[in-house]
Amino acid sequence: MLDATPDALMKAVVDRYLKSGDFNGLQLHTSSEPDLIEVAKRLVADQKLEVMVSEVDYPNPHIRPWPSRRTIESQIESLDGLADAADSVVAYPTPSALQGVRVPARLKGHPFGAAMAKGRGTLELAYFSFDVLEPYRNDPRYLFRYWDFGVDMSIGDEAYLDDTELDRDKVSLSHLGFAYDLSDYDRTDVNTRILRRVAAFYGDLAKLTPEHQQRWKSYQVDDNGLEPHPAWWMTQMGHWADGIGPFEHLFVELENLNTLWTGAFGAALFKHTDRPQDFGWLLRPSQREWDEFIVQLDKVVSDNIRHDGLDAAGAPRKDKDDQNLGTLSRLAALLGNNGIDAAVVKDLMQPLREIRQARQKPAHVLRTNVTDKTFVHRQVALLESLNDALKELARWMSTHPKNREWKAKFEPDTYYRM
Repeated sequence: MLDATPDALMKAVVDRYLKSGDFNGLQLHTSSEPDLIEVAKRLVADQKLEVMVSEVDYPNPHIRPWPSRRTIESQIESLDGLADAADSVVAYPTPSALQGVRVPARLKGHPFGAAMAKGRGTLELAYFSFDVLEPYRNDPRYLFRYWDFGVDMSIGDEAYLDDTELDRDKVSLSHLGFAYDLSDYDRTDVNTRILRRVAAFYGDLAKLTPEHQQRWKSYQVDDNGLEPHPAWWMTQMGHWADGIGPFEHLFVELENLNTLWTGAFGAALFKHTDRPQDFGWLLRPSQREWDEFIVQLDKVVSDNIRHDGLDAAGAPRKDKDDQNLGTLSRLAALLGNNGIDAAVVKDLMQPLREIRQARQKPAHVLRTNVTDKTFVHRQVALLESLNDALKELARWMSTHPKNREWKAKFEPDTYYRM
């Protein structure tokens, strides 16, 4: 039984918070003595305690996602409600109350664990420069999967079970998101800045080994002007995202075109419509990263076109000089032969040709790996123009007599550009 004094209650709450593995709070319920509840109310008023209630603050009140967003008066009302309801609240020390408390020795060398011990919430966000992900993507021991709005990274089973691998590297982070500062961004000017960062929850970072916590700490940046991507944040808060990003959009259009092409001509246009796991945003604005992205993108689009699919549609194989045509030239000729204006064909083919030409440059020239911050904006713009072209091609294919009943399987509310 706790003594109904401020010092005794504060000690019990702080001890529970620091000694539990997940920084849990102390539960107060209807069976708590009235005097103890009164002490808790005074400590809340003095901003030394805060309380969490399920369905009011967060579904699981035993996890403090962030310092309380309710007023002191509202928190005191929750404590008052214990007198006549079969309910409970969970009390936590406030960040200000924890400032003078010594961080437990077990958290030495754990910067994010120490931050939690000082009152950071489990779902508060820390932000990092984008290249913090680079070693994980490039290390074959890790499973690295890009999403449009975030990343999953985990040690692979083989490395995890290998006794010769260092335990310090057996780490995973499965809720990484992207965040942006678009204050300097102008969609029409590729020289304007898109500042993209990685967002991670303090609670997840605190579970990393000390070596990886210290590594992430070295990449941490200020949160000035940063906002987590809204679609990513929706999913982390238990909601469906209201749209898709440009990479998912690309593969949706490839699937649509395959369905439409098969419906019209009995054969698929593309060999595959699955997204490679490491296909995503540039991790750093360098020439090497840009060139590797362009190679992947060309493989996904131009190299992915099936000659058999073009044959089925009646696309010519040779030009007027009896020279063999590549896939892009065959596709352009098919569009022109079916009554599409030459200027429209040129516009539709322009992003595909731009990708092919960009791919050919590194294949024939020795290039210096320079930094060029415009690559970040150029990647966004290129994906947008490519998706617009593929969507227009799908719209045209949907007018084929055999596709009159076709409807897209998936039409999101929003197409995010980045």
